[in-house]
Amino acid sequence: MKIIKDKITIGELKEMSQKMFGNLVKAVVDVEKDIMAVDGELHADEEALLIENGSQQKNLWGINIYPEMAGDDFIEFDSMINLRPSQGNRSRGVDDERIQEEIIKIVNKLIEK
Repeated sequence: MKIIKDKITIGELKEMSQKMFGNLVKAVVDVEKDIMAVDGELHADEEALLIENGSQQKNLWGINIYPEMAGDDFIEFDSMINLRPSQGNRSRGVDDERIQEEIIKIVNKLIEK
């Protein structure tokens, strides 16, 4: 697992996907710090890594990145860590469109395509 603060290439993500799940890379995005953790077996592991490094759980959202895909298929908003009734998020997705847009912006900034 690693925290991405600057850039990661799409090629690196493709390598990670082949080693772990075949077609996807799990990631957790910190919408406050504009960083993300990647290459964990579970979103919860990446979430714990970010929290250990100063992130707050309320700012962390789990996604799946499909490095071979493009457009709307590149990012999937699906993770157990997203279930947060206390924050109004009652699904494994990201219900708030503003948060989705912020996640997309951060991911696009951090991934060199």
